[in-house]
Amino acid sequence: MDCSIAPPVSGLRCGGHWHGGSMLGLPGLRLPPAGFLLLLPFLLLLLPATPAPHRASYKPVIVVHGLFDSSYSFRHLLEYINETHPGTVVTVLDLFDGRESLRPLWEQVQGFREAVAPIMAKAPQGVHLICYSQGGLVCRALLSVMDEHNVDSFISLSSPQMGQYGDTDYLKWLFPTSMRSNLYRICYSPWGQEFSICNYWHDPHHDDLYLNASSFLALINGERDHPNATAWRKNFLRVGRLVLIGGPDDGVITPWQSSFFGFYDANETVLEMEEQLVYLRDSFGLKTLLARGAIVRCPMAGISHTAWHSNRTLYETCIEPWLS
Repeated sequence: MDCSIAPPVSGLRCGGHWHGGSMLGLPGLRLPPAGFLLLLPFLLLLLPATPAPHRASYKPVIVVHGLFDSSYSFRHLLEYINETHPGTVVTVLDLFDGRESLRPLWEQVQGFREAVAPIMAKAPQGVHLICYSQGGLVCRALLSVMDEHNVDSFISLSSPQMGQYGDTDYLKWLFPTSMRSNLYRICYSPWGQEFSICNYWHDPHHDDLYLNASSFLALINGERDHPNATAWRKNFLRVGRLVLIGGPDDGVITPWQSSFFGFYDANETVLEMEEQLVYLRDSFGLKTLLARGAIVRCPMAGISHTAWHSNRTLYETCIEPWLS
């Protein structure tokens, strides 16, 4: 290099002498010309950007509330999901809140169907359903009537899947002069079937009346013949996984084993799911789901009915593992 025409650059060797490079302590090092150094920041801009760290993408979650509930009841559940699965799109459907939840269940199914269909359409990878109490029956009906649903996990959270037969505060408020032993007189009438709770009232002592009068539960259970039974069973079996959650200290679902498709016989002895006719006949797909390992049962003691969606331990044990 001709040092007479190129001004010395710090650390540049010219004619056997270092110019300003003594502090580097790196004899023999040749640095690039000054013009190149000036262009270096612009050249770096042309290099491909370092890819951002990959973060798992979670399927959207749809939450359906229960009797006399609203979306506000699920604020803790929403918080838990955001903490453990950041970025998850969670929709707590705000339909049929409060007393509107007493509307007939088929009417509610139609309303919720219109709400979940566009969410599913935007999620080709599938969605998860978390459905609490009465909402679990709404969701099971949705899985039956929706031909192209893409539900991966259906999480039934303390839901009376085989029906309800017990005196509760809800019943006493709604039917103050009736007890469970005579409520069938109301519930198994055309007038009674206009109330959601009567749509799944299941009196084990009046099974014939239940089968003939139930306009909802007996149909989605496949206990009564109807022209859509085969199609509904096929639709239900599209679900990837059925997660059943409940427990002996619930205090509302009666018997509590109804959350796991158990129920009373005529002597009020609880028969488990595998002993129920709907299972043995595989009338809507339970036996098939169990055979393919797609039913998860998660019983948990010490949780009352109104605490299922806010209990952190329950969430971590029974819900979080299935929110892929």
